[in-house]
Amino acid sequence: MRHSMTSLFLAVLFLMGGAGGALAQAYPTKPVRMIVTFPPAGPMDVLGRMIAQSLSQGLGQSVVVDNRGGAAGTIGMEAIAKAPPDGYTIGFASLSSTSIAPNLYQSVPYDPIKSFAPISLVSTMQTLVYVHPSVPARTLKELIGLAKAKPGQLNFATNGVGTLPHLASELFKSLTGADMVHVPYKGASPGMTDLMAGRVQAMFLGLGPYAPYVRAGKIVALAVAGKKRPAQLPEVPTSAEAGVPGWEAFTWFGLVAPAGTPNEVIERLNAEVRKMEASKTVRDWLATQGMEPASGTAEEFGAFIASEHAKWGRVIRESGIQIDESPGRSERKKP
Repeated sequence: MRHSMTSLFLAVLFLMGGAGGALAQAYPTKPVRMIVTFPPAGPMDVLGRMIAQSLSQGLGQSVVVDNRGGAAGTIGMEAIAKAPPDGYTIGFASLSSTSIAPNLYQSVPYDPIKSFAPISLVSTMQTLVYVHPSVPARTLKELIGLAKAKPGQLNFATNGVGTLPHLASELFKSLTGADMVHVPYKGASPGMTDLMAGRVQAMFLGLGPYAPYVRAGKIVALAVAGKKRPAQLPEVPTSAEAGVPGWEAFTWFGLVAPAGTPNEVIERLNAEVRKMEASKTVRDWLATQGMEPASGTAEEFGAFIASEHAKWGRVIRESGIQIDESPGRSERKKP
């Protein structure tokens, strides 16, 4: 009897191992839904559709984009977290939805660390500090000196309260002691328009599609908040080169699945992302948007999400930024 039970146990283990292998080989057997946590037609939607097309080719099944934009990405992230962990729902994660919103708002309907299985980081975009050409500063040190000499007289724009550029500016002020006045805009475009018109003196913003404005002399890029000079503007120094080591701020985008998604599925998807980022078409498009490819292992991405969540949580607490209600409260009330 004991021998029969042992044989049965070994047979079950064998079948379980075979099932895992079969899952890896068979997946996917139907279309995959990819939730893009941004509204249609924007750069991130375009990126999402490029990823979906590439994954469709690699997986041999359609990858269908489902736009769930709004509320700093938390609406889409909630949908990803609540989906079955079977590999047939994946989605976009971002700095905003995993590191900023969970620290900034009273509550979000998911745990940014525990609710998801990381697949891969996809792309990053560096933050720069720009000034209008009329500002008598051509280096970061000169801007800091000007802000200290004229406390509260320099205005700087960002694309909104609680956005990465806002947090980057708070980190910058805490590291340098620069006294400047924050002017939040509803988006990057109106802020950039006012910077080029001279209505604000400076702006903290991602590189995005603004390199041509710098090359045309419409704005001046003083430094990038990171360890690497931007490929589109190699003359712009890093923060350390400009005299402010430790000032690092970049936005990022990656793919996640619901927590509990089988490892075999995660590994398959991770491999497809890496193949996608080897494509010249994808890399060239990322460059036009001021982004760089950044794929790695799923484990690296998981550790990265946790470190970014902790870093920006500290900045938010130390700067005293407060927003009372949860993100997209009015949006969530809609049927």
